[in-house]
Amino acid sequence: MNLELKGRTAIVCGGSAGIGLGIAEALGEEGANLVLFARRPDVLEREAERLGAVAVAGDVAVADDLERLVRTTVDTFGGIDIVINNSGGPPRTPALALDEENVLAAVQLMLVSAVRLTSLCLPYLEQSACGRVVNVTSSTVREPADNLALSNAVRPGVVGWAKTLARELGPKGITINSIAPGRIDTARIREVYPDGPTESDLEAIPLGRLGTPREIGDLVAFLCSDRAAYITGTVLPVDGGLTRGLL
Repeated sequence: MNLELKGRTAIVCGGSAGIGLGIAEALGEEGANLVLFARRPDVLEREAERLGAVAVAGDVAVADDLERLVRTTVDTFGGIDIVINNSGGPPRTPALALDEENVLAAVQLMLVSAVRLTSLCLPYLEQSACGRVVNVTSSTVREPADNLALSNAVRPGVVGWAKTLARELGPKGITINSIAPGRIDTARIREVYPDGPTESDLEAIPLGRLGTPREIGDLVAFLCSDRAAYITGTVLPVDGGLTRGLL
């Protein structure tokens, strides 16, 4: 499908691996100019070269790194049309193990980073004819998961901020949407299943398998296209039917 993204410029956070890389691949195949942002320079440079992308190494939790990311993107391509907020997940922990330090770190990682980067990009999104922001969250925004207390607590805040922002930026034609992945075959899910998911693990998913990063990427590419211009303020699950909520 030609989503007509050729020439549009996308920042993809966490773009060197996992879901972020799946998104970068999908956007790149649709012709978007790519700027990949991630912490590991060696992996980042390799994937950026493969995709014909610009690599910017840094940490989403560091304000100076995000400012450098935006400056590099604008200097290279002259503007920004698409922002993919994707920070990865916080440490796995039960609620009883939370303390001020790890809660603040999770807020910086997942919420503050998305707010900061989107704010930095907003002047350029307003100049674009097709401003798009997509936040990668988790199925925990719809159904909290055991031992993921930090994700359960903080990611819904991203959705609340995004919903509010979508209402405020809608009149300018900028859309803000969030993706809620379920069990996707990435390094993080392999921490949960070091020996691979069991048959009973997969039976909990109606489609009977893990998802792939590219399946996330294909949906994100659609949301970034003109064909999704009337979709904003949403949370879209990509979980094989795992979560049971009606909405």
